[in-house]
Amino acid sequence: MLSSRRQWLTAIGAGCASGLVGCATRSPPASSNAALQAGQGETASGQAAAAGARSAKLALEDFRPRSMLHVAQNHVARSRFPVIDVHTHLTWSKTMRQGVAVGEEEKILADPEKLVEVMDRKNIQTMVNLTGGTGRGLEETIAAFDRKHAGRFLTLTEPAYGHWLEPKFPQLQADAIDHAQRAGAKGLKILKTLGLYLRENIDSGPLVKIDDRRFDPMWEACAAHKMPVWIHVSDPEAFFLPTDRTNERYEELSNHPDWSFHGKDFPSNAELLEARNRVIARHPKTQFLLLHVGNASENLAYVASHLDQYPNTQVEIGARIGELGRQPRTARKFFDRYQDRIHFGTDAIPPPLGNEVPQQVFCDELYEIYYRFLETEDEYFDYAPAPVPPQGRWAIYGIGLPDPVLKKVYHDNAARLLGLSA
Repeated sequence: MLSSRRQWLTAIGAGCASGLVGCATRSPPASSNAALQAGQGETASGQAAAAGARSAKLALEDFRPRSMLHVAQNHVARSRFPVIDVHTHLTWSKTMRQGVAVGEEEKILADPEKLVEVMDRKNIQTMVNLTGGTGRGLEETIAAFDRKHAGRFLTLTEPAYGHWLEPKFPQLQADAIDHAQRAGAKGLKILKTLGLYLRENIDSGPLVKIDDRRFDPMWEACAAHKMPVWIHVSDPEAFFLPTDRTNERYEELSNHPDWSFHGKDFPSNAELLEARNRVIARHPKTQFLLLHVGNASENLAYVASHLDQYPNTQVEIGARIGELGRQPRTARKFFDRYQDRIHFGTDAIPPPLGNEVPQQVFCDELYEIYYRFLETEDEYFDYAPAPVPPQGRWAIYGIGLPDPVLKKVYHDNAARLLGLSA
């Protein structure tokens, strides 16, 4: 596919060169012999330039254009108000089966002490670790983060998919929510495992649907224990389309081919979101935080329609400022309208694992970009701390939120959802 891109770039270059040749060889008046000779000389030069253009092939991954814009550039080192980052991954399951976590043992991805150093520099009050695991692993995660650094870290639990094949799974999972709440978990995280990875035999057989009734006791247990659900279903719309020259995320999908859900037995993007919405409608007492701007940041009108329809939903912005920032006027209106239901999140993953996804790598620069997007009206800047835009070759624009809205997004909305003091 890359060779096709190269051919395309070459064809464009050759076409431009041909246009210049055509201008140079336009027939002059018959009386202008000197001009004719000059034109012939220019033709030779043009042909040589065209030949050079054909031989100078530039691979897409080597294309590193530098913007020539001279516009304001504001460095925002610290957020204007204290931040609660509701979307981070500080631990991860050690036992996976084809993308499905099946064990209780958790791997700690970073030293909490080192994380706190960055948090203090960036004015981050609290980080919410979404992938805290289940059972004993959850208890150990809470002890290492939440209890050792009280107020700085909060942890969520996850479904106990390791028990999926047991006939009593629905009740076992409801009981696991009860255990998690007593252990100190603040909510439940649903990864895109549900809908795209979990199968009837865990890693084989048909995919399990998001609105499968076997999960109903889990959703109701969350409501009973006042534990919100952080839910990620589906992925960017482009991930469900062919990885070809028309896909704006061609490079990203080429670098991560396993992120493509086009074809095979995967449901469509729309089918996944519709199944999620049926769950939300069926459990009105359960609070759902729709991650990644409801997994439809490319279509804010669509997200708005769900917020209007389902009062038990809110959204967060993790790993989606690349989408929001290229539609700044629409995004600003969205933030103004839903200012009480939008949360700050980054989807941050500490290095070295986070280095694989620059738009999510936990570092000072990542937060500075988010702050710049939210606090300034700067134009055309990078959405990730990376030499090549990792999600698509575009830049973003700041939306310059006013202080009252900014404070809600940074802190107050999350504090209310998590039951923290203002």
